[in-house]
Amino acid sequence: MDLSLIQKDILITLITLYHRDSRPIKGEEIAEVIQRNPGTIRNQMQPLKTLKLVDGVPGPKGGYNPTTKAYQELNISQAGNDAEVPIARNGELLPGLGATEVDLTTLCHPDVCHAVVRVMGSVKQFEIGDEITVGPTPVNKLLVRGEIFGKDEVEGALMISISEMISLPKKPVRDYMSHPLRVVPATATLRDAVQIFAGMQINGAPVMDGSTMRGIVTVTDVIRALSAGRDLATRVTEVMTEDVVQVEGDARLFEVVKRFKEREIGRLIVIEDGRPVGILTKTDIIRVFPPS
Repeated sequence: MDLSLIQKDILITLITLYHRDSRPIKGEEIAEVIQRNPGTIRNQMQPLKTLKLVDGVPGPKGGYNPTTKAYQELNISQAGNDAEVPIARNGELLPGLGATEVDLTTLCHPDVCHAVVRVMGSVKQFEIGDEITVGPTPVNKLLVRGEIFGKDEVEGALMISISEMISLPKKPVRDYMSHPLRVVPATATLRDAVQIFAGMQINGAPVMDGSTMRGIVTVTDVIRALSAGRDLATRVTEVMTEDVVQVEGDARLFEVVKRFKEREIGRLIVIEDGRPVGILTKTDIIRVFPPS
């Protein structure tokens, strides 16, 4: 059937909001997203109901639900177990939006690499020149970044010039961590820590009291303590960081990379069966990615 541009906009937005909230969607909510008058939305809903593309739900908590026919008309999967592929614009994640398809259109061109990204949701909020990031995808953990140079509001698609494509590491962190774990005893002094760091050629280690991890101490901690007037006889427990960032060994590497940025840390401790078994540093992560 031939739907008008505004009817497609309404249906796409209805499906997006319904997919996000799992409840009837009010016309005012749709109007806010596509920047239309609520009266215009109400006027369009009657023919959409006649076409059996939407169902009206009466009552104060009512609104509109998309029908199976609406999904079919827009060629959108209705499967409840579909994984979401997020989209970020200019570094900000856009809730309620996701990519359904990425088509590479200029794979062999020596100078440019373009793609068409089909969006689950309205493309009206995107502007030419926006930087977007699509992914990671559920299977290959592919991340695509690029700049929008065109958009098709009828098909709900963005044309982007790709600047970067990354397949994020899928193995667990235990495959990338440094082990066996080098430790500093809780009884050690700063002098002891310096000797351990120099002898093992490391920049930090957990502070262990028997089998209990008390904290983590780094070269930076030692330098900061000495600069503040502490002497080398100071116990490491007085200058260590007690709030240690930990991660289970079976966590995927791509899932924990963002913790380094969020916590502004250079390393974290890998845990297996409740005990520390290794350390993962920024250097370990850098080694994973091939040189450009």
